[in-house]
Amino acid sequence: MAPNLLHPAKKPEPLNAPPGASAKVQIVDGTARITAPTDVFMTPPIHGHTQMFAPAFSFLVEQVSSGRKILFDLGLRKDWQSHPPAVQSLISGPGWAFDVPKNVDEVLQENGVDVKGGAIEAVIWSHWHFDHTGDVSQFPTSTTLITGPGVKDSFFPLYPENENSPLLSSDFANRKHKELDFEGKSQLKIGGLRAIDYFEDGSFYLLDAPGHAIGHTCGLARVTSTKEGDTEDTFIYMGGDTAHHGGEFRPTEYLPLPAEISPSPYVSKFASVCPGHLFEAIHPRKKGVDPYYDLSTHVAHNHEESIHSNERMQVFDATDNVLVIIAHDMTILDPACGLEWFPHGTVKNWKAANAAEKVRWLFLRDFVPAVENSVP
Repeated sequence: MAPNLLHPAKKPEPLNAPPGASAKVQIVDGTARITAPTDVFMTPPIHGHTQMFAPAFSFLVEQVSSGRKILFDLGLRKDWQSHPPAVQSLISGPGWAFDVPKNVDEVLQENGVDVKGGAIEAVIWSHWHFDHTGDVSQFPTSTTLITGPGVKDSFFPLYPENENSPLLSSDFANRKHKELDFEGKSQLKIGGLRAIDYFEDGSFYLLDAPGHAIGHTCGLARVTSTKEGDTEDTFIYMGGDTAHHGGEFRPTEYLPLPAEISPSPYVSKFASVCPGHLFEAIHPRKKGVDPYYDLSTHVAHNHEESIHSNERMQVFDATDNVLVIIAHDMTILDPACGLEWFPHGTVKNWKAANAAEKVRWLFLRDFVPAVENSVP
């Protein structure tokens, strides 16, 4: 057992990603901030962590050789009150709040990406939930909307023609809509998930990760490539809503809770390094090799599939050349993580910046009240 682990670590299975080119990837903070009840998304309750405070990220992905650009996820639209009644009924209860100064298209346009001029080839929704769909109507009709499988069969006709649909017709009007086909000719699998090579050069894959929602899809972008002279291939895994909090997919048997956690999530008492046993003691199962939370059945379309997709993501998370970023991870906004953001930089150098190790256990900050409550 490594000296810095509370438990021995199991080696993750290989992902078997084929070689390929690299993509230019930028994380876009669309300015949305969401407050939501924790128990809607995860269980069992942990003392002091009753509300989530979350961003809603987008990813600008560019094929370097051609300049073709896509957006993976659009976050939350600033006029979120215009969502159909089927959505409003779910987010109007106690504990929900939204602050959205700008749409993602505005953030891009203001920083040199000519959205209005058709710079974005396609918008790809990880899934159809309101905090990922943005406002596609602000993009020209030359921009294709891509969704996972099953969206058309499940939700068309759209609102307002169909008052029960959660999707707005304005997002699809006069625009090409393409559903991903994971049952097609490609038999490619990466990390056990069916994959589509979007640019057909190995730079960006769309992965079939069902469960949370109909058609839920993840992204996998290669940001350095040995084919291009880099020392290794490194990737960004765009996890969408496979999880909503780090405690839903960490720790694992591949990434056990460390004996010493650095950077410290409990800085008020341990400035730089925190003893891991304090956080194992407040684990619902007292196990530093299991995620703290289970996925709630409240928001999962298919709970069993959502668990499987989450378990697959755990393998990516434990692979040392992959950085997993879920759509609502507040911890990566910490400047100490070393990530560069749109418009100032790309995530190409995340591994050199040691970003994965810096961000991995920061979610434990949310459990400090539980630790303090447990100490006599």
